[in-house]
Amino acid sequence: MDPSQTAVDGAPWLIAGSILLLLVLSGFFSGSETALTAASRGKLRSQADKGSKGAALALKITEDNERLIGSVLLGNNLVNILAASLATALFTQLFGESGVALATLVMTLLVLIFAEVLPKTYAITNAETAASLVAPVIRVVVQVFSPIVSAVRLFVRGVLRLFGVRTDPDSHILAVREEIVGALQLGHAEGAVEKEDRDRILGALDLSERTVEEIMLHRSRIEMIDADAEPAEILRQCLESSHTRLPVFQGDPENIVGVIHAKDLLRALYRRMEATEREVTLAQVLAEFDLSEVAMEPYFIPDTTTLDEQMRQFLRRRTHFALVVDEYGSLEGLITLEDILEEIVGEITDEFDPDADHPIRKAEDGQFLVDGAMTIRDLNRATDWNLPDEEANTVAGLVIHEAQTIPTVGQVFSFHGFRFEVAGRKDNRITRLKIRPL
Repeated sequence: MDPSQTAVDGAPWLIAGSILLLLVLSGFFSGSETALTAASRGKLRSQADKGSKGAALALKITEDNERLIGSVLLGNNLVNILAASLATALFTQLFGESGVALATLVMTLLVLIFAEVLPKTYAITNAETAASLVAPVIRVVVQVFSPIVSAVRLFVRGVLRLFGVRTDPDSHILAVREEIVGALQLGHAEGAVEKEDRDRILGALDLSERTVEEIMLHRSRIEMIDADAEPAEILRQCLESSHTRLPVFQGDPENIVGVIHAKDLLRALYRRMEATEREVTLAQVLAEFDLSEVAMEPYFIPDTTTLDEQMRQFLRRRTHFALVVDEYGSLEGLITLEDILEEIVGEITDEFDPDADHPIRKAEDGQFLVDGAMTIRDLNRATDWNLPDEEANTVAGLVIHEAQTIPTVGQVFSFHGFRFEVAGRKDNRITRLKIRPL
């Protein structure tokens, strides 16, 4: 038999084998792209910390997503185009002119099923495992194609810049928070994440985005001690108060001269009674008592301090109480460590917080009775609503902002998909509201 004839007869089988190999490579590139882009960097980090070299390598090569995707797409397009060219040549040799159309149909089905859908389906369902497996090979591919990809990247950026689009290689780092928030919201909607768990994590994430001004106790509601009052009156006020720390003012409530702790006051009085050799009454001890002996120096903070930074300051200074002032140094309110923790874990109540003080209740008619001073964020958290808090911190503030006036009792407003009825007002403050979704 003529050797040349044998080579011709064997060529179709060689081309078919080459096409199959190229389809396998195409499936590998497609699956690798999906696995490496869909894999959770948090899970990969966890696996890498446990000793997985593949996960550590996957983390490293996904740091530059633009170069990774460029290299994988380049490899994928090369094998796809080469496979299509070989298939066209093979089918033309076997079926003549009709082989072009037949090759297009066959290769479309083969690429779609075996090089796209199948590998990507596996990769998306086993993203971290697949990413760890393909990472060593993909690293070599990235290194080989790096010069070409770099040139393509410069060209693409130049073209995008012509249209006013600028790329940020670190944008994925800035989007981590949004990814976590989105995952939590989706998990809650699907029933995989409990509302309380979602609220706690979101509350912790928001600490760096919110300021003390948003959650502080307003100065109109601060319980204070007058430094010029009689010692007996000061003791009575400390004992009757539900708070352990009380600011001390002199002359003007704006003039805070100290902070007194109920325990410090009682300890000082007890020490005086013990130190006195003669029999004395509490009234006699109080008559000689100087409040400045137990008053702590007040701790003032600006109203623009973030909750995250303030919590760090509380822990660093080993104190739980701060007075908030505005840019002019005027007292605005006070904030405690408990207030910040409540933004994470929700309302913290104790035996001094009676049920009557709860800021939200559901009435028999289905409406919600809400304290006007309740923050919009707390209301949204308690009810799973989505009232905006950009223009006001409290529910009463939102109503006043939307009404552009201070409404009277009984007035009704409808905005943001809710009905608001003013149920209580004291002076110029809205104290109670009835709210229901429309």
